Amino acid sequence: MLKAASGKVPTSPTQVVLLVSAALCINYIDRGNLATAAPLIQDELHLSSTQLGLLLSAFFWTYVLVMAPAGWLAERFGARRVLAVGVLIWSVATILTGFATGLITLLLLRLLLGLGESTAFPCASKLLAGSVPPTHTGIANGTVSFGYLIGPAVGTLLGGFLMSRYGWRPVFVLFGCVSLLWLWPWARVRESAPALIDRPVGAPTDRQIFRQRGLWGASLGHFAGNYNFYFILAWLPVYLVKARGFSMTTMAETAGTAYAINALSALAMGWFTDRWVKAGHSRDVIYKSAMAFNHLTAIACMAGMVLLPDSGLVACLFLFEFAVGVSSPGYYAIPQIMAGPLATGRWVGVQNTCGNIAGIIAPAVTGLLIDWSHNYMSAFALAGGINLLGIVGWVFILPKIAPLNWQDQRP
Repeated sequence: MLKAASGKVPTSPTQVVLLVSAALCINYIDRGNLATAAPLIQDELHLSSTQLGLLLSAFFWTYVLVMAPAGWLAERFGARRVLAVGVLIWSVATILTGFATGLITLLLLRLLLGLGESTAFPCASKLLAGSVPPTHTGIANGTVSFGYLIGPAVGTLLGGFLMSRYGWRPVFVLFGCVSLLWLWPWARVRESAPALIDRPVGAPTDRQIFRQRGLWGASLGHFAGNYNFYFILAWLPVYLVKARGFSMTTMAETAGTAYAINALSALAMGWFTDRWVKAGHSRDVIYKSAMAFNHLTAIACMAGMVLLPDSGLVACLFLFEFAVGVSSPGYYAIPQIMAGPLATGRWVGVQNTCGNIAGIIAPAVTGLLIDWSHNYMSAFALAGGINLLGIVGWVFILPKIAPLNWQDQRP
């Protein structure tokens, strides 16, 4: 549980989970706005697919670079403070995007957005690991997963609707201003006073964390899952509008519904996980099965989305998003269980860094493949094949999902 500094009453775990979920929802709305606006921006600025792919990947350059330092900052100065600064930075970047005049300006603002959003997941995992009882890890992470997965649904549905009527620029300004409002309730959150100099007693060293096989298995699995997720998130609007002939409104409805399915399945999986664990089932089997199900389903769905007619495409998209939702609670529940509150921030910082390298690669490589082949076939084939890496990481490299005893692992 969180112990408040200066004798103040700590914020309840439920409040922490809900506010963190709201922050991650905002996080994904703001990062996904560019993909929703991509068909309009590409036409207005006369961008090639390669240039658009570069722009869609630019967010991840700073996002990945600062992820591990953000985890360190969260443990040293307090996750509440670091997350607040991050939200402020990414909100301002979103607002300014509405005034961007060209490719270079958009590129620089996406870099600023990535800098701010790099704080989100290390801080969120640190807060959950320190405030949520182990018996509620599943539903807490399911709720947080619902938050960041419903973000694309809200952003695509609402953003697509507004952009089709008012253009893309006012929507960025509106969403950025709304994001700033989150800081008001967050200012009332109380967490434990951070240790600014000394490492907490019993906390592992960075070297100990890096030596964990589980860290690298989870990182490889995270990369594979994120490649598929970011490929769809970045290019689905353009694919539906440009290649399949959907209108902006139909695209927004289709993609928004798919993302909503994703979020709801994540929330349900978090609830079921806690129920199954209480009934005596192994967390190791539950989480690893969910990850394997996601990657096996994604292989089939990537093929279906490019080969089948529109009705089959939509069915495969919905099934893919359902499978992603089933796996989502595990991405951060696994490090919270294994690393514990003393190391979760740094573990997730490293794991998320590795996982989000996919965000750099997937949008950019997709753009290159489209310009080279003049279709989407090779891009979907690559995304499907990368799922094999996910199965290797989550099922074969990751050891048993159980709390690590850091004291027994000291050199």
